[in-house]
Amino acid sequence: MTASAAKVSSEVLLRDAANDERDARARRLSMKHSGDDALEILRVAIREEFPGRIALVSSFGAESAALLHLAAQIDKSIPVIFLETGKHFAQTLSYRKKLATQLGLTDVRDIRPAKDSLYTRDRAGDLWKQNADACCTLRKVEPLAPALEEFDAWITGRKQFHGGGRLHLPAFEASPTHIKVNPLIRWSKDDIDAYYTANDLPAHPLIAQGYPSIGCWPCTHPAAVGEDIRAGRWRGAAKTECGIHGR
Repeated sequence: MTASAAKVSSEVLLRDAANDERDARARRLSMKHSGDDALEILRVAIREEFPGRIALVSSFGAESAALLHLAAQIDKSIPVIFLETGKHFAQTLSYRKKLATQLGLTDVRDIRPAKDSLYTRDRAGDLWKQNADACCTLRKVEPLAPALEEFDAWITGRKQFHGGGRLHLPAFEASPTHIKVNPLIRWSKDDIDAYYTANDLPAHPLIAQGYPSIGCWPCTHPAAVGEDIRAGRWRGAAKTECGIHGR
């Protein structure tokens, strides 16, 4: 075996060992905290398991204020990553500023796609029309990767009641690069609404216009009463996720 081949083999073994360790840690944490409420899961993740090495990724969408409010009770300085795709509704950008100020969040990071990538792959700004997956990769998946490099874990707002691939989410899960923390997995729509009311949290302004789930404007549409909460996302396409949770 050549020196370069031996180096590659060693790197693969180390990566596989790290993945195995991450998987085992996520399973252990999920089992240990399966009965804990959302605030306790967050406290454990932020204060005990990943102090200084965890971020919260938020879309500042229809349900985001609940998770952000919970996290702010533990640490207002937690890094909050907002993927500023350049395709958000104006209402979302205003809401992001209002909510961050109201909750006292001190480290909200607007993460944008690389300018050279936009120029070479989406110069006209209409990639979403031809290939929504490629647009999400360019504007969300790729920018998120370097933004998370300094962290060992990140917090998501995913919930089991959203269905699809989220139906059996654990509280802690391993990805190829991080441990993801899902403190709201057992929350229902009624739980979210009650939390907003109890804590006087402002609603995203598009909710009143029939948008129960809010992403980028080209691929987000209102949902009819009785439809699945995410029915307006990529309507008419088989696509159900933006791709960041493939990491």
